[in-house]
Amino acid sequence: MNRLTRTAALAAALMATCLLAPGTTAHAASGDWLSLTLTRPGTTGGDTRTALLLCDPPQGHPKAAEACAELAAAEGDFSRLGDKDTLCTLIYAPVRARAHGRWHGRQVAYDRTLGNACELRAETGDVFALEG
Repeated sequence: MNRLTRTAALAAALMATCLLAPGTTAHAASGDWLSLTLTRPGTTGGDTRTALLLCDPPQGHPKAAEACAELAAAEGDFSRLGDKDTLCTLIYAPVRARAHGRWHGRQVAYDRTLGNACELRAETGDVFALEG
């Protein structure tokens, strides 16, 4: 089993545990979750990081509180995240950001490849800050 498959299996198990465990929060029980994947395709082996973001309470992500606050302010709309006025260098070091799940009863699907980490941060704020 490769690392990505193991990570996906772990995320699925964590999600099932959070959704089915007695005493889970109302937010988790309602099915609001985002599975996040960040890949740097240009690196040796294609460095990939994943997280399962839950927001009540914020967990499963190095900056869960910040990511949840930003998603709440944007009402889960990825086009409203980040700081579009950020100036980034033109160094090409691509990053691919993917998200899928449910946010306040809506299906969420996001998949973009950006030129570098600065562009990703400008586009998505802390949602894909998976490196701690």
